[in-house]
Amino acid sequence: MHLGLVGLGKMGGNMRTRLRNGGHTVVGFDRNPDVTDVTSLSDMVTALPSPKVVWVMVPAGDPTRETINELAGLLGPGDLVVDGGNSKWTDDAINANSLASKGIGFVDCGVSGGVWGLQNGYALMCGGADADVAKIQPAFDTLKPEGEFGFVHAGRTPGAGHYAKMVHNGIEYAMMQAYAEGWELLEAVDLVDDVPATFNSWREGTVIRSWLLDLLSDAIGKDEHLDAIKGWADDSGEGRWTVQSAIDNAVPMPAITAALFARFVSRQTDSPAMKAIAAMRNEFGGHAVQAEQGK
Repeated sequence: MHLGLVGLGKMGGNMRTRLRNGGHTVVGFDRNPDVTDVTSLSDMVTALPSPKVVWVMVPAGDPTRETINELAGLLGPGDLVVDGGNSKWTDDAINANSLASKGIGFVDCGVSGGVWGLQNGYALMCGGADADVAKIQPAFDTLKPEGEFGFVHAGRTPGAGHYAKMVHNGIEYAMMQAYAEGWELLEAVDLVDDVPATFNSWREGTVIRSWLLDLLSDAIGKDEHLDAIKGWADDSGEGRWTVQSAIDNAVPMPAITAALFARFVSRQTDSPAMKAIAAMRNEFGGHAVQAEQGK
């Protein structure tokens, strides 16, 4: 299929490559002249055959809203916009209604996979009407991992995909916090001689094995005590949204809430556990870490 892709950063650039490797024709636009295929959003839309499909991969919030508003003036009836960023699900109904008034379809799609998605595929959680999802399904099939899992049409209501991705990220917060606290305890007690080997031993045959465990094992294999990383971890916003939604719906969520608050604490003191959180975020998503002074 032919599609436009707006935003060619860490995720979008690799997605363009994976789509092209899968036989799709992708016209990419980015404000960075070193990576863009065209000089403007208008040129990208013009280069696409009708019905046009445009996938947006820009930062959530105003950048996404502004991009979709501009696309609303460039696209026409029968065309489709996919928001693959980390938008808050409440934005999706607004964007879907705005585009629908001009006959343009809308699909929201949470994307997980980080910098490893090009190689391993991306987990995709989408929301939208069946007919709109069908238009972009060939791209979904190429982007997802091989095998049975990695894609879900989470719901037909706009926002279902981003809501599913939000909860996914909330769970991720809690899982990383648990691994990080376990690592800190092993480091603190003078009993286990080889902490990296202990983590590596858990990678097979245990009930706590996971890709996040693999990533932390790799990180402490390169820097055993994480001396080069400051114990400071940012949050993308989705953990906050998850906790707020839990509050709104009276759903108890102590583990995810505690993990979110731990990140806030990390910005006040240099926490050993937050070194591990920062290391895992860097390993799976290429998220920036803050180096310790002199390291």
